[in-house]
Amino acid sequence: MSQKEVDLFVIGGGSGGVRAGRIAAQHGAKVMMAEEYRMGGTCVIRGCVPKKLFVYAGRFAHDLEDMKGFGWQVGEAEFDWLTLIANKDKEIARLEGIYSRNAEAAGVEIVASRAVVTGPNTVRILSTGEEVKARYILVATGAHPALGPQIPGCELAITSNEAFNLTRFPNRILIQGAGYIAVEFAGLFRALGADVTLVYRGDKVLRGFDGEIRDHLETEMARAGIHMARGLTLSSIEAIPGGKRVTLSDGATVEVDEVMLAIGRVPNTRGLGLEGAGVALDEVGAVKVDAQGATGVPSIYAVGDVTNRVNLTPVAIREGHAFADTLFGNKPWTVDHSLIATAVFSEPEIGTVGLTEEAARADGRPVDIYKTTFRPLKATLSGRETRTFMKLVVDGETDRVLGCHIMGDAASEMIQLAAVALGLKATKADFDRTVAVHPTSAEELVTLRTKAS
Repeated sequence: MSQKEVDLFVIGGGSGGVRAGRIAAQHGAKVMMAEEYRMGGTCVIRGCVPKKLFVYAGRFAHDLEDMKGFGWQVGEAEFDWLTLIANKDKEIARLEGIYSRNAEAAGVEIVASRAVVTGPNTVRILSTGEEVKARYILVATGAHPALGPQIPGCELAITSNEAFNLTRFPNRILIQGAGYIAVEFAGLFRALGADVTLVYRGDKVLRGFDGEIRDHLETEMARAGIHMARGLTLSSIEAIPGGKRVTLSDGATVEVDEVMLAIGRVPNTRGLGLEGAGVALDEVGAVKVDAQGATGVPSIYAVGDVTNRVNLTPVAIREGHAFADTLFGNKPWTVDHSLIATAVFSEPEIGTVGLTEEAARADGRPVDIYKTTFRPLKATLSGRETRTFMKLVVDGETDRVLGCHIMGDAASEMIQLAAVALGLKATKADFDRTVAVHPTSAEELVTLRTKAS
């Protein structure tokens, strides 16, 4: 039997891999894709999408509280965890089908199997043993939750993967971590009624974000009733009747229903055969690539979280698109990683783009800061104790807006448009010339007049 040959073999059916495969096929390439779990990858199956659905569920709890201040009298409301899980599963299955259909409609052949690299131009499909010859190989296998140091009882903990499919709502949960995933799950579980303890070894959450955003989020999390255990780690986890007992590094113990580890993610490169094919990996197992996603092997590329550059779904999609356009569409371009907007769906949510104040000041340049904190209009009648925070970081010499940081309702929606302005190198004067839309929170971005520093 003759060996099958393709122009492109994609390992991984997540957002980056599917985009690359679809665009390459539309450019006329013969494409095969292998996915060993479910099409859609982390974002669709057990990441961004189900997370946002869970966040919405928690916000309905806030809405029920807020309605009273606006004249609504509502009866006793009940939350059913299993209904949320079932409806989430239906939506994820729908999206998974769309991913598969879109790829196949473009001409991509999808194989439901794990695949490994056996050489610079060969891939083996493990379910059949078939070896495929490929002109190019694209690794887009993403990453998985890190389990951290092995401590007694660590096998009793869950990660974000399992959190989306728990058969019982955890009325008491301890979460270890301080990044996106940790603060998002802490907020959503608290909003749904759980008693939440957040344990992290640093002095603040969200390392790398603007310092004032970090401070304001911690204030809001404490106000919501989340127990913050700073400067600590987990020493052990043990099963007890009805739950688990966690011992912290200071000797304190906490009894909970679930323990969730959200301490980072690890690239999915183990056992892929990459090193045997000559592909270099870094100390955490990420594929080393250049700006085009090329490895040291001319025929092998990688995009998305497996490269551990900017681990965001939209970035993986753009990297996949750039790869396909460059190699198969005669339209070379690279992704600019220097100005990427991002959102954290904490409670309240955060939107940020550009430089933090700390980063802007690091090189000694003159920096102007404009900021405001206020009680949003909705909270004046609802009675909710919450504050919106906004900050612009401006180059003191050129007047160019270098960073925008927002915490509050709809921060993720606002930051998307702010990113357009920063991408066009808008100045503070450009913001000032823009007529405000009133009454909105967003109008504060164009009405900031007094320098904070």
